[in-house]
Amino acid sequence: MISINALTVAFGADVLFDNIGFNLDDGEKVGLAGKNGAGKSTLLKILCGQMAPTSGSVDRPRDIKFGYLPQIMSHNKGRSVMDEVMTAFQERFDLEKKLADATEELTLRTDYESDAYAKLIEKVNSLTDRLAVEESEPPQAGAGRVLRGLGFRDEDFFRNTETFSQGWNMRIELAKILLSKPDVMLLDEPTNHLDIESIEWLEQFLKSYRGAVVLVSHDKRFLDNITTRTLEISLGKLYDYKVPYSKYLELRQERLQQQIAAYQNQQRMIEKTEEFIERFRYKATKANQVQSRIKALDRLDRIEVDETDLSAISFKFPPAVRCGDIVYKAIGLTAGYPGKTVFSGADIEIKRGEKVAFVGRNGEGKTTQLRIIEGELQPVKGESKVGHNVQFGYYAQNQEDILDKTDTVFGTLDRIAVGDIRTRLRDLLAQFLFRGDDIDKRVSVLSGGERARLGMAKLMLGSYNCLLLDEPTNHMDIRSKEMLKKALKAYDGTLIVVSHDRDFLDGLADRLYVFRDGRVKEFPGDVNDFLKALDMSSLSELDRKVQPASQPSVKPETAQQSSQKSYQAMKNENREQKKLKNRIEFLEKETDKISDRMKKIEVVLSAPGEGDDIMELTREYLELKRDLDFKTQEWEKLIESL
Repeated sequence: MISINALTVAFGADVLFDNIGFNLDDGEKVGLAGKNGAGKSTLLKILCGQMAPTSGSVDRPRDIKFGYLPQIMSHNKGRSVMDEVMTAFQERFDLEKKLADATEELTLRTDYESDAYAKLIEKVNSLTDRLAVEESEPPQAGAGRVLRGLGFRDEDFFRNTETFSQGWNMRIELAKILLSKPDVMLLDEPTNHLDIESIEWLEQFLKSYRGAVVLVSHDKRFLDNITTRTLEISLGKLYDYKVPYSKYLELRQERLQQQIAAYQNQQRMIEKTEEFIERFRYKATKANQVQSRIKALDRLDRIEVDETDLSAISFKFPPAVRCGDIVYKAIGLTAGYPGKTVFSGADIEIKRGEKVAFVGRNGEGKTTQLRIIEGELQPVKGESKVGHNVQFGYYAQNQEDILDKTDTVFGTLDRIAVGDIRTRLRDLLAQFLFRGDDIDKRVSVLSGGERARLGMAKLMLGSYNCLLLDEPTNHMDIRSKEMLKKALKAYDGTLIVVSHDRDFLDGLADRLYVFRDGRVKEFPGDVNDFLKALDMSSLSELDRKVQPASQPSVKPETAQQSSQKSYQAMKNENREQKKLKNRIEFLEKETDKISDRMKKIEVVLSAPGEGDDIMELTREYLELKRDLDFKTQEWEKLIESL
């Protein structure tokens, strides 16, 4: 479908791509890998024709249709969400109008035998065929389906786009691309502003999408679930792997190891050959052998080891000053804004040293709760208490709205640094990959990843014992995210993090608070348990309230009828009591069996043997735990009803 040939992109002496090439076929799902600044976004722009290369060519079909979602974009204003999204169907609407006009003209003409009439019939047939290719689903129904999948509620459809945040406007642009059904989707960090549920929905949409998809994402699991091919951009070169991201990492490491081994073997052979040449260069009896080996070295195809880009942020957070046992506590908290309640009745308790994640859909109040904890907002109702000697370090989601765009990288830190750290600002910036002339860059020209790193560097200048991080991994490349996660796991203070990044939260957060449908509830498990619960719809089952059945009206009854009914009611009640007790006994036996099996699995997992399938045992253990929780809850309810 698309062919990239000898592509080179250079900005002065800085070469971004050097003579790279690849083909993109119909329906392929491709992930672009590489650190921030490697050129992934630039390649997407070149693919869709928004940017021209320095040299080389991009061959694409003339009628190919692209859908491009950039990281940073401008958003349309003055329309409702639904009206804006419906612009994705403009091509379809144009076809329908052309068909209506041609059909009307056909009914008015009487020159049935003319060539013009025959051409008009061909035009009507052609337009009808083109529209038949479109899905039968009405545009407004399709728009509603996609908007709901991306997290919008029905009542949001008729709000103007300017009343939504930048992240929600990105979802609107993404919805327009999905609905326009392009031949090739080019998506640059589409999950940055999506919650976990929306990511799951988008995964399913893209997996079943018939067109080609090229993805830039720092979400490894998202890439693994969608892509079947990975293109790595590193130091101006492009490496093509016909596998998803996780497998690409393995193959990449194997390739480098094989390359190094082959290089070392060849170097030993070259060294021995050169020793032979030097030793017998001036002996007439060895002249032929010497000349033969000199020619062999000249003809030798020298193996080169690919350069590896090992740059990554490297840092650790300063030691946390000791604070009280309870860092933060909320009782019956209601949060919101004038005319809108975001959530109510929240009970939250976070202790010193805990690492807690706030998860849920965007708009459910996670950022609002962070701002209440930090003191930027006041609750509408309820208690919000900060513990003794707690010092917050706050990382906001939208760094571009906080950083001074007119300032330089160095100036951003220099304005707030105090004490001895001022003499080490260059070293600190180097830890966050700002080296050399980079420190003199204006914030306005920084990429999303660079702004994220600069915002994180600001946190290093204070001694905080509680970090409040709102989507800290947005725009960070995978290697930087891993380094941040490692630093946070080693951090001895308290962490409260809002994130939709599953891999980042996995193994980092001890507890979760789920923000959902105007409520905040503690979830007893980690992010993997949470995702499994969503797949099983268990959260909605736990939150569902049983509505009492309406009582039918009855006619007045005689005393005899009343007595008979009372007797029958007693018999029914005794029968129900017996059923209840039998169910309780059954549940007690079942929970005992499950507990015994879980204990046996725990013994194996604590010291696994060679033949033990750890993944299968872990999966079974989690399923047993979920089953035990459900049966225990049912048992408790039945006991209370006795």
